[in-house]
Amino acid sequence: MTITPADAALPVPDYSNADGRSARGTLVRLSADPRDDWPPRARRLYDYLAGIYGAGDVLPTLAAAWLMHQRSDGTRKTYAQNFKLLEEYARRHSVHPLKVTFLLADAFAQNLETLPTMVWRSGARVPEGPPRDKATRHNVLSGCSSFYKFVLQTKALPKEQMDSNPFEGVLYPVIDPMFTRTEGLTEEQFAKLARTARDEHQPRRTAFRLYVLLLTLYHLCLRIDAALGARIERLGHDRGHHVLEVEVKGGYWVKKAVPPSLWHAIQTLIEGRTEGFIFITSTGKPLDEPSQLRAMRSVAKRAELPQKRVGPHGIKHATITHALARPGARPDRVQEWADHNDPRTTKRYNRRRGALDGSPAYDAASSLAGLLGDEPDIPG
Repeated sequence: MTITPADAALPVPDYSNADGRSARGTLVRLSADPRDDWPPRARRLYDYLAGIYGAGDVLPTLAAAWLMHQRSDGTRKTYAQNFKLLEEYARRHSVHPLKVTFLLADAFAQNLETLPTMVWRSGARVPEGPPRDKATRHNVLSGCSSFYKFVLQTKALPKEQMDSNPFEGVLYPVIDPMFTRTEGLTEEQFAKLARTARDEHQPRRTAFRLYVLLLTLYHLCLRIDAALGARIERLGHDRGHHVLEVEVKGGYWVKKAVPPSLWHAIQTLIEGRTEGFIFITSTGKPLDEPSQLRAMRSVAKRAELPQKRVGPHGIKHATITHALARPGARPDRVQEWADHNDPRTTKRYNRRRGALDGSPAYDAASSLAGLLGDEPDIPG
């Protein structure tokens, strides 16, 4: 395996090359060529890596096959981003990604503590954002570890080339599984966000679409990728309920009850269309996540609301928190509605919601105040 300098010209990968010297031929001996079944994200990662290391290197095919192995497109997206971070770090140190050792993996983990994140500046993404928090760094390392675990499972490389996962001994950031830094809008703030999107968002031709998207995220308790992937063919009825089947995190399908007001809004939006994505551009293409997040934050700014609370998970976080705060809320039903496999995930929202309002510190101070008596005058 030869390292290609980072600034070298990127050749166009040749998918027609199927001889034994190509990456395509490398995996044929495993079972069958997976290329024809690769999802778009796997193909894009292949193109990216093949442009750096060449189509004859085994890395592009292994990485694409690894992405194909994941259950959901959301996971593929996150894993591809995480792997690119590692690939770029290894390349800067003139190390092929399939030659990464424990020491380099450990150094990569340390580097993540200070590595800037990508943010939008004047229409371009630049590395000027704050470093990743502990939970995000934990996810990056887990994604990278998943790649090497997959490579070992394929047995595509001889043991003398790779005999262990270099991330096995890396110290992951210590995180509290019951804690989340995500903050959502209050119920009143979300209503103001939705009203502003409907009545004031510019351009006006996309205002109603953004309004319906916000209602869909809120009423169906969805992540934005699931909402944007929702299709008209999955709208239907079940025992007197309007329903929408959507693919959620983990790659499985769930049936969501659609309130009448949202159902009417969706029907108005699709204007009689019977197939395709619910949320599309004026030219019929599916909406992309970054553009809609930018639109939501633009509306938040116009409504004088905290933009940081309108993020990939901010609206779903707010939805769950509001549901748990309502009288008679049942955490088990909220858990199912939120598509949480583990009840501890739902409990985390309850813990965050009541951590300050119900703090024993207030009772302790009140009780002790009577025993302490009047506060003495403190010399000034």
